[in-house]
Amino acid sequence: MSNPAIPNLAGDAVLKASDPVPEGSLLVHGIDYSKPESRNARASDIIEGMRTMGCQASSLAEACDIIDEMRAWRGKHIDELEDHERKGAFDENGYQKTTIFMGYTSNLISSGLRDTLRFLAQHKMIDAIVSTAGGIEEDIIKCLAPTYMGDFAEPGAELREKGMNRIGNMIVPNDNYCRFEEWMVPILDIMLEEQTQFAEKEGKESLDAGTPFWTPSKFIDRLGKEVKDESSVLYWCHKNQIPVFCPALTDGSIGDMLFFHTFKASPKQIRLDIVEDIRKINSMSMNAYRAGMLILGGGLIKHHIANACLMRNGADYAVYINTGQEFDASDAGARPDEAVSWGKIKAEAKSVKVYSDVTLVFPLIVAATFAKKYITCK
Repeated sequence: MSNPAIPNLAGDAVLKASDPVPEGSLLVHGIDYSKPESRNARASDIIEGMRTMGCQASSLAEACDIIDEMRAWRGKHIDELEDHERKGAFDENGYQKTTIFMGYTSNLISSGLRDTLRFLAQHKMIDAIVSTAGGIEEDIIKCLAPTYMGDFAEPGAELREKGMNRIGNMIVPNDNYCRFEEWMVPILDIMLEEQTQFAEKEGKESLDAGTPFWTPSKFIDRLGKEVKDESSVLYWCHKNQIPVFCPALTDGSIGDMLFFHTFKASPKQIRLDIVEDIRKINSMSMNAYRAGMLILGGGLIKHHIANACLMRNGADYAVYINTGQEFDASDAGARPDEAVSWGKIKAEAKSVKVYSDVTLVFPLIVAATFAKKYITCK
């Protein structure tokens, strides 16, 4: 009924009637800490309370659901398969499981999140890793010397004078990289000698597909073998035979070390075959019974995994966590739906993007998913 005291135009605009709310719509509500059960809650309880909070809280709960689902899926037992079908990942009981590709950027290894990432590798909760060069070298460097808390506002010129390198609000003394060089050079010498001996033995066949002595993933595996430090992600990846891919391995301190080594060892050089590695990661994707993408950050690590999943017509599960925005058409900012258009995520896949600093939400995600299931199994 119209109110004659209100002008019709304004009344129609402000007091517009609503359609019926669709049946089954969820009510928006959050965590009520006045209730005793909300205090000292477990991570999974907090995530459940955030499910209907709205904004990124609801996306976070959805990410946990997808991770739980990708980890829980099981297919046939290995004994039910023909020999040519036994190519993907299996659980400890011999059942087909999802192959999980995890990608992370170097800042996450520089940060304390490294301990969380190490937990996943230590307990074989992921099947392959893609990292930037910094994510490789910073893992080793932290075994040699610590990283310190700093401040985002510390002046760069003053830090440079003091030989201090700033990564956001973290400080890495330049001496750490000197220690890294001292650790790396003897290993590079041995690796070059092994490569030379291999080439002399195999002759021209040393260049055939499948035979290159060093690839980025083999190089990284060797670092994991040599570091002998249980705080290292790479140590556990080597021990658990989890391949670590880094197509831009020379884009950092490792590249500096390799550059310097070319002068020391001239005319010999360590050779890294990236073609062999792209064949390896793409084959892992094609052989996967189901494929899951866990993307922490953006750029190279995000696209390298997505492009590998293109080889199987898309991932079955995808969780993105980063702060990238899509208005500039960057790959880092792209939502999962853009990857669907390329065939990198299946149209029917479960996928979500959480817009957040990874260090802010991933510890909570792991506590509510990977770690919760690990504790339950223990």
